[in-house]
Amino acid sequence: MITNLILVLGIIAVAGFFGGSLAHFIKFPRVTGYIIIGIVLSPSLTGVIAETAVSSLEIYTSIALGIIAYSIGGKLRLAEIKQMESSIAWITPVQAAGTWFLTALVVTFIAPFILELPEGGLLHSYFPVAFVLGAIASATAPATVLAIIREYKARGSLTTILLSIIAIDDGLAIILFSIAMGIATGLVGAAGGLSLYGMVGEPLLEIAGSVALGTAIGFGLIYAARLVKSRSLLLALILGAIFMCVGIAEQTGLSLILSNMVIGVIVCNLYDRQEMLDVVDGLEDIVFVIFFVLAGLHFSLEAMGTAGLIALLILVARFIAKYFGSMAGARIAGSPGKVRRYLGLALMPAAGVSLGLALLAQRAFPETGHIIYNSILAAVILNEILGPPLTKLAISRAGEQHAD
Repeated sequence: MITNLILVLGIIAVAGFFGGSLAHFIKFPRVTGYIIIGIVLSPSLTGVIAETAVSSLEIYTSIALGIIAYSIGGKLRLAEIKQMESSIAWITPVQAAGTWFLTALVVTFIAPFILELPEGGLLHSYFPVAFVLGAIASATAPATVLAIIREYKARGSLTTILLSIIAIDDGLAIILFSIAMGIATGLVGAAGGLSLYGMVGEPLLEIAGSVALGTAIGFGLIYAARLVKSRSLLLALILGAIFMCVGIAEQTGLSLILSNMVIGVIVCNLYDRQEMLDVVDGLEDIVFVIFFVLAGLHFSLEAMGTAGLIALLILVARFIAKYFGSMAGARIAGSPGKVRRYLGLALMPAAGVSLGLALLAQRAFPETGHIIYNSILAAVILNEILGPPLTKLAISRAGEQHAD
């Protein structure tokens, strides 16, 4: 097993490049190739890269998510979003809530035939686990979607709505998760019972704090950028702002994804200097390669073995709810036909936020938390393998793909 971090990064970059190129050659998104390379090199499969090295590189995941979130925010022009605000306002909650409830329903009634949980019956044992799993399943991976949009230079109404939804989706998933945790905690008899503040107040404060952090750093970045003429120094300034935002968010328990998205939105809409976004776009290829190979390195045979069937239930329920929930929301809003038909396919990827929420659930429920975490981990692995080709298919069928 390789433990030297510099050597590991080199292997990740080179192997990821070849994996992505092979995937592209056979008409799959490069992201799929990156993830599969990570799975092959993972400690759980071939063991080429040591688990300690994977754990030590978690800091890169946070930094990469910050850069990716800034890039997503930088593509959200409010003038374009305003034209589609009805679609976004309907589709986002309908598909998220639909995923939450359908996943919870399916797992509640099928899990008793697969798992043996501590005594408590359906309501006090299986339902709390399923309710939390459903809330976590509502999240969509912004990094995966952005990587595919960038690879295929996608543009159009579906792409604009898709970017807007993934920007909102994680914040909404945090709220749904907090509500689910509050109810589940009360049902399993944990101390404190149901708390309205814990279910709604805390997540709203987290979102408000994240927006405030991103706003403050965004305006500060705009002011400082006026003093910088060199492109290379501008990149250093922007990366410094993103790193600061990531660090403060992690230190204070705020959302690093949401806060960095806000920075990108502010820069995109309030400062007429395209270079502020272009300099970061130049980093995206290497960011994506390392980020998604690292995602694959978290592959766990144990998780697939112990929670594989539950993960399959989550995968199927999530697909049905995302697809038909998006279709229903788009129909209510009167969205274009291609949005109704294909948007749900593009919402399948799931990754970092889902795992982070699953980890919180694992800590909160000592007896059943490992089931929640392993089920989500296995579902994320399946979604990250199957999701990118479906996102590509959606963009292609919608006629918004502009690169081979």
